[in-house]
Amino acid sequence: MLFGNNRNDIRQHFFVVWKKHNDKQTLDPMENLIANVIRLHPEYHSLLEDSNTRDKDFTPEMEQTNPFLHMGMHIALHEQLSTDRPTGIKDVYEKLQSKTEDIHETEHRMMECLGEAMWLAQRNNTLPDDVSYLECLKKWVGNI
Repeated sequence: MLFGNNRNDIRQHFFVVWKKHNDKQTLDPMENLIANVIRLHPEYHSLLEDSNTRDKDFTPEMEQTNPFLHMGMHIALHEQLSTDRPTGIKDVYEKLQSKTEDIHETEHRMMECLGEAMWLAQRNNTLPDDVSYLECLKKWVGNI
């Protein structure tokens, strides 16, 4: 996991990074990535400035997107792209990017496939299937 496997610890890291960013403190490379992802999501800024929201549940039944999961998926994509794991994801990303011409939109499209891969892995109690994940991503390239 990025910052551990405890939900509150992971969420707290977002709060700490956002405060450091706003206080103009020096950020390490991972913190800089997190701050960049947060900057792309102004709808979450007020949430990250209110520590009472750290423990809040966000459920689909309540028609709420989990902002921590959403931003975490952006970060996971950046980690995948930096290592080209699964192999070929960087190439797919570049092809998608050239078609959408919007980095944020490209990432959101990719996150649909990442979310599906994560959900299937959790449901089946297995590791994510890299082949299916890449096939899903490649479909986006063909559909744009």
